[in-house]
Order: sequence, then C-alpha cells, then structure tokens
Amino acid sequence: MGVVTLISAQQLTKRFRSGEKELIAINQINLHVKKGEFIAVMGPSGSGKSTLLQLLGGLDTPTQGEVILDGVPVQGMSEKQRTLLRRRKAGYIFQDYQLLPTLTVFENIAFPMMADRYSKVEIQLRVSRLIKEVGLDGKGSAFPSQLSGGQQQRVAIARALAMQPRLILADEPTGNLDRKRGKEILETLSRLHREEGLTIILVTHDLLAASYAERVLLLKDGRIESDIQQKEGEQQRVMEDFLAKLNA
Repeated sequence: MGVVTLISAQQLTKRFRSGEKELIAINQINLHVKKGEFIAVMGPSGSGKSTLLQLLGGLDTPTQGEVILDGVPVQGMSEKQRTLLRRRKAGYIFQDYQLLPTLTVFENIAFPMMADRYSKVEIQLRVSRLIKEVGLDGKGSAFPSQLSGGQQQRVAIARALAMQPRLILADEPTGNLDRKRGKEILETLSRLHREEGLTIILVTHDLLAASYAERVLLLKDGRIESDIQQKEGEQQRVMEDFLAKLNA
C-alpha cells in the first residue's frame, strides 16, 4: 500500500492588512503531510508558524492557494462546513489549554462529542477511557482550577482526541509548562503517535519538543526555509544544523 497524503497545501499564502501596510504571514508554501507523520514546525517569532497551523487545520482561510484535508478541499466551504470538517478530522491543542472553567474534566473532554450527537453511553465509555489514557484517573469530577498546568494540558489532549481524529495540531503545547511537565506532555503525544498512528503537527520554539518529531520544518519570513527528516539518534545533529540556519 502506498503512502497516503493527509494534508496537501499548494501555493498557500496569507496576507494581513495593518493600517496602510500589507503583511505577508505565509508566502506561497507547498507542503504535503503524510498520514502518520510527526512534524515539528520551528522558526523565529513572526515567521508564520501559528498561521500555517491554522491554515492547515481549517481554522483560517488563505488569501490564495488551497488546502486539501483528508481528500476534502477546504476552499469554498461555508463557516459551518469548515467547523464540521475541523470537528471530525482534527484535534487542537493550544498553549493556554482553553478549557471551560465551569465544566469538570469529564465534561470538558466530552464537550465536542455532545455537540455531535453521540449517545450518553458512547460518551461515558470514550471519555472514561481517555481520562485513563492521559493519566488522569480519579480526576474526572475535578474542575480546571483544581489541576496543575500539566494536568490541564492532559485534559486538552484528551479533548482533542474525543472525536477520534487522525490529525492533531498542537500550538506550543508545552509553552506554559516547566521542563518536567513539558516533557511529560511530549512523551504522551509521542506515545499516541506510535500506538495510534496519529498524524501530529507541532508548532514549537523548543528544541527538546522538536526532537520528538520525525520531520522538522523551519519557517522564515512565511516560507519553508528547510524541511528535514530526522532519524532516531540524529536529533542532536539536526537541531545543531537548525540553530545554525536560524541564526544565519
């Protein structure tokens, strides 16, 4: 069986207006993401990392170019159609967790399923399994304010997995965590990638986080400056090369 492309982006461009000026955040990017890849996206601040992630996952629309997500062209869709596509095809993890403070851990994870007409039995079974899978046994009735930052990010990971997507888009998921808890989150994502075959695109400024990926993209001025495959045991050399290019 051949390699299956999950995301295809052609001539992807995103422009913003700032007063009289036009800013180009993403500049004619071509990118293919295979099913089951773990990709890290790095680059200096303002290089377009988060914008690229939003375009690939249908959270935003390009000024020009196209994105095809799991065989479905995103262009021309209504906001309602894009919302449905996002809900069923991708899970999102953000730096600031974005949990609903008045809902429990269980309810936060179940929230996407409630919006998609899953039965109570299906929700109970899946959410209970996800709580165990991310190491939060016994925390289902807790509220976000009662959890550490690392635990809140685990809830966010479980919520991203609730709809059984094949794609996870993570924007600086360890940015608000200390080194120890950040590494725990990365280990969880890596395990899910290995065991469940998830495709993960991770935006990060952290070399440790990028070392978990199989493929690393370096963005500069809205363009892909480098696209490197890194094999087991080669991460240190790849990261050193990236640092050199980043500082060039």
